[in-house]
Amino acid sequence: MADTATFTPAAGSITMFSTSWCGYCARLKSQLDKQGIGYTEVNIEEVEGAAELVAAVNGGNQTVPTVVFPDGSTATNPSAREVAERIG
Repeated sequence: MADTATFTPAAGSITMFSTSWCGYCARLKSQLDKQGIGYTEVNIEEVEGAAELVAAVNGGNQTVPTVVFPDGSTATNPSAREVAERIG
């Protein structure tokens, strides 16, 4: 299984774990796009080890969107405001 270090983004951006059918993911991506916040999207149904990593940081649940911040910390279904505040 991958760990969060594998997906830790550069400063000023995030890694977002998602699925193609997740409405909350689509909303967060739209909000981040409007605010000019960069992100790398990782589809947990397509990238090996991603679903297991998301489950590991969410108490066994494959909840998306799950976000990894540059400091290696994570958040589940954060608001765009929380993302902006945490990446500085």
